[in-house]
Amino acid sequence: MGNFSGQAVLITGASSGIGEALAREFARRGGALVLAARRTDRLDRLVAELTAGGARAIAVRCDVTIDGDPERAAAAARQSFGRLDVVVANAGFGVVGPFALLTLDDYRRQFETNVFGVLRTLKATLADVRRARGRVAIIGSVSGHLATPGSSPYAMSKFAVRALAEALGHELASSGVSVTLASPGFVASEIRRVDNEGILRDQTPEPIPGFLIMSTARAARQIVRAIARRRREVVVTGHGKAVVFLHRHAPWLTSAVIRKFGVRSRRDPGGT
Repeated sequence: MGNFSGQAVLITGASSGIGEALAREFARRGGALVLAARRTDRLDRLVAELTAGGARAIAVRCDVTIDGDPERAAAAARQSFGRLDVVVANAGFGVVGPFALLTLDDYRRQFETNVFGVLRTLKATLADVRRARGRVAIIGSVSGHLATPGSSPYAMSKFAVRALAEALGHELASSGVSVTLASPGFVASEIRRVDNEGILRDQTPEPIPGFLIMSTARAARQIVRAIARRRREVVVTGHGKAVVFLHRHAPWLTSAVIRKFGVRSRRDPGGT
């Protein structure tokens, strides 16, 4: 495709799910990749795969909850590729459960990754992106448009990054930097098997019917296309588009449906 030929792309949370699929899609479109995540074994395998296919890619261990880690990832981009054009703040997970059973630490843990992790990533990279008149992408969720029972920490975090994307889009418009918010619905991912402590539980069954789940490859194509076109927002999955549309234009209807049929299980976040 060539949309990102000669451009350096940093993706956080690139070791699985949407982040991993985004890496493959940006590589297909010619991007030079800086893949950042905590699980370096997975990153190394992905880098080997991409470089074997002719892409340029490096792996950087990065925990977005730790001050300084995103700066090291940005420095690795400069050292390896001499520039940084695109930043995708993708790292995240879901803390869910009834409000009465959650602690303040649960909410802090959620915001440390999903909100402050995005802030750390953008603070570390925005000067580079401004110089390149490049692109910023924030991976939100349909849960950033409406909240369901048992999803308050996750939904709050995604509402917050939606506000950040909107404000930044206005602030950066005059500098030639675009800000794209990607709001996925249910996409194939490990997120629904990660507990409230951020630990992957491989044996957890998938709670979402298969017909509602979009493949990560298809989601990544839609997200990268929106980034390339400098779109303000892309809502991913058909059900996600329908839910967001209805909630914008008939919030009374979505509220009635949620209160009657809303999911009340402990693990029910959508998106990433």
